[in-house]
Amino acid sequence: MIDTNPKKIDEILNRGTIVEILPSREEFRQKLLSGKELRFYIGFDATSSSLHLSHAKNIMLMEKFRKLGHKVIILFGDFTARIGDPTNENSSRKQLTKKEVAGNVKSWKKLIKPLMRFNTFTNPPKIKHNSKWFSKLNFEDILNLASKLTVPRMLERDMYQKRLKEGKTIYLHEFLYPLMQGYDSVVMDVDVEVCGTDQIFNALTGRDLLKKIKNKEKFVVAVTLMENPKTGELMSKSKGTGVFLDEKPAEMYGQVMAQPDEMTEILFINNTHLSLDEIKKIMVGNPRDTKARLAFEIVKIFYGEKEARKAKDEFNKVFREGQLPSQIREYKNDQNETFLPKLLHVSGVADSVSDAKRLILQKSVEIDGKIETNWKTPVPDNDEIIIKVGKRRVVKIKKHKK
Repeated sequence: MIDTNPKKIDEILNRGTIVEILPSREEFRQKLLSGKELRFYIGFDATSSSLHLSHAKNIMLMEKFRKLGHKVIILFGDFTARIGDPTNENSSRKQLTKKEVAGNVKSWKKLIKPLMRFNTFTNPPKIKHNSKWFSKLNFEDILNLASKLTVPRMLERDMYQKRLKEGKTIYLHEFLYPLMQGYDSVVMDVDVEVCGTDQIFNALTGRDLLKKIKNKEKFVVAVTLMENPKTGELMSKSKGTGVFLDEKPAEMYGQVMAQPDEMTEILFINNTHLSLDEIKKIMVGNPRDTKARLAFEIVKIFYGEKEARKAKDEFNKVFREGQLPSQIREYKNDQNETFLPKLLHVSGVADSVSDAKRLILQKSVEIDGKIETNWKTPVPDNDEIIIKVGKRRVVKIKKHKK
């Protein structure tokens, strides 16, 4: 049974997650109102072991369409991940092994479970892997598929234009990537592809292929990438600029609290279940309290209300009251290292020895509650010491006993 309630449909379309709909927003709305069951899909190339809140936002949107009664497919690009979409890349991506991609897919399946009702008996979402069809294609199949598109059409892609203008290389396997993503739509016979705004060209390639091969139309629903409105920065694990789904409740709460203030409303809209009216009321409050509510709502989605409250209490204990965390990671000083900067590095609270020296000179390092300002000071000869760097990094150093 397809839910055609105009209010529910408009809430999804107008929330702010969806940026653009092709061929048109009105045509897509009318299709949703028609009561016809649609086949949605979104694809993720498993190029890393973790996901962040921008990925989560896409899954949450798919769950809304599933609740309307439509068929939903989550496609893990376990084949295309080994090629790598060159979008926004200035050079060719490192190609992953089959084993690396399989490990990433396994991790991702666990991470998205809180976001969709995979165990429901009524219209459960499906997970597919594109290695199932790509591994069966022979060279003749690929040539036949490639004959559906032209080189001038492919060269329209802005990323290719940018590389060519800068005199950088485009490898043939990268050039064929849009063709591969487009073929996913053909194989799964979809009606709607949901994608980020950086994937519109690839999604439209799939629309072209579907029309030529099956004479079928496909909607492309492009969603926000949740850029920082001031800096344009995207969430990135390598840059440490996001909130990641593989974090424990307290760490996830802390990562949300560490986000710039200009990201608060964006995260409320895309990563909570609160209505826009509720969000509007919350946003007029104190910025710190507003962000605390945001962190609570996000952690609650992934870990439940009880764990969210514990994460909130832990954060307040450490950051408001200046106390030590309830659980402190331990590091065994097996080499009985006495050079403080090196110990900070090997124990994981500093990125390098030079970083450790800088932190000490900035008065950011405490040893057993006392600020240390001289990096030449030897490590105290105690069985245990607590080292705190800033407000978030704490480690218990245990001396090696001979």
